[in-house]
Amino acid sequence: MVVEVDGTALGLPVVDYAAAEAIRHGAKLILVAPYEPHSSHGPITQGYGPWPPADLADEALRAAVAHVRQLHGHGLALKSVSQEGSQLKVLSQAARDARLLVVGRTRARGPQRLVAAQGNIFLAARTGCPVVVVPNTWKPTAMDRKVVVGIDGRQLSRSAVEFAFRTAAEREAGLTVLQAQEASRSDHQGNGVRNSRVRWADLLVAETLAGWIDEYPDLPLTRSLTARPVVEALVHEGAEAGLVVLGARAGLLPADDPVARRAVAAMSCPVAIVPHWVTGPKRNQRARRLRPATDIVVATY
Repeated sequence: MVVEVDGTALGLPVVDYAAAEAIRHGAKLILVAPYEPHSSHGPITQGYGPWPPADLADEALRAAVAHVRQLHGHGLALKSVSQEGSQLKVLSQAARDARLLVVGRTRARGPQRLVAAQGNIFLAARTGCPVVVVPNTWKPTAMDRKVVVGIDGRQLSRSAVEFAFRTAAEREAGLTVLQAQEASRSDHQGNGVRNSRVRWADLLVAETLAGWIDEYPDLPLTRSLTARPVVEALVHEGAEAGLVVLGARAGLLPADDPVARRAVAAMSCPVAIVPHWVTGPKRNQRARRLRPATDIVVATY
């Protein structure tokens, strides 16, 4: 499990989420602190500090490690990594063999929040493992056990469904499969048109879930078909869930997905962005292009 450390107190709940997932899976937790080569702060700007960015990153890692040790003791294997570079470069390299990458949700508002959400989707596309975006207000609750996954019939949905079933089973939780079928003008033509749309939606859900229900026969499953707009439906379900799962196209140049971007920006619960690789050869091609970093400083605690 890999988690980004931003050095702020508001980022500690994100570390807590990653630590809980590492404990759940019996995995090592890797704390990563990217830093820029030069500080963007000057003596007259708020947040200015006399320390070089690399020292600030190391101090943030020490504080995060101490926080995790205080909560979980030494039963959880930890490693800390500081590296110069952008968030995309550093985290995609650190998590290329990870089971999960956990990052915090930006505190920005309006258009900046959409930009940050697109950055999270691009990170998942480049990393190759699911990326969980966690609000800095997250706290463990009973709702953490509930998992919601949105489907639309594309291959992106199938990758997300696989992750959602596995996660719900690991949490011994219920899974809600959401298919938003927005109403259109044709729906006003009569019950025949509406019934046809409902039958098509039922068939779509059945095809998407084929095989997974047999593999997880004891998993509590709820199928939800709604006429609400997709993002509104996801946010509504996410208000009472511990995790919402979305699919995203993986690759060096992922396609823009405005629905996923708006959903990630609007969600109040953690969101898992699950990358989908079209073919095995393309994933292998990506792996060859990512070169191991040579400027990583690693400390094991």
